[in-house]
Amino acid sequence: MKIVLLGPPGAGKGTQAKDLSKRLALSHISTGDILREEVKNNTALGREAKAYMDKGELVPDKLVISMLQSRLTSKSANNGFILDGFPRNLPQAKALDEMLKAAGIDIDNVFYLEASEPVIVQRLSGRRVCTKCGAIFHVQNMPPKTENICDKCGAKLYQRSDDHEETIKNRLHVYLKETAALIDYYKKQDKLHYVDADREADFVIKDILKIAKGS
Repeated sequence: MKIVLLGPPGAGKGTQAKDLSKRLALSHISTGDILREEVKNNTALGREAKAYMDKGELVPDKLVISMLQSRLTSKSANNGFILDGFPRNLPQAKALDEMLKAAGIDIDNVFYLEASEPVIVQRLSGRRVCTKCGAIFHVQNMPPKTENICDKCGAKLYQRSDDHEETIKNRLHVYLKETAALIDYYKKQDKLHYVDADREADFVIKDILKIAKGS
């Protein structure tokens, strides 16, 4: 099974992808995780990507696509995969289809997680990340036991530069503008399914699984 998860920042793609990966035994491929790893390791790609991420802009296609090809065709993805955070625009979707076609692979379902701006701002602006182990908390939804201290390793928590309210709104605007043609692309392929992601994660996963297992 090959699944693509679409949706604006804060819609819950990462949460749903991890859950789906466990339930369906699929490889979870997150461009966000890959990019953050590159940034953390201060690679040339990471430094270039960080300049865009800090401004709330999307990382250029050429940087993202170059990282994905080996992941999608690796042994770990033989049983299928969940793409989280890619594609984000029409050129990326076409490049993805070309890569997969060459490997004899086809996308089964594309899920668009719809979330409203107030919900997205609340989710992302309250997010806090551990400076050491990368664990994620939320000041309201999942606060640490001790304020600004990681429950897992005791290191300090911080707010990512792209999680400030104005940057979040800019990221959302950029995402919606970039993905308009992408949504139409998958609609024409009869692969697109809308899911209300303003709800709790358990309700969202049930809808996704119902559609995925029925395909």
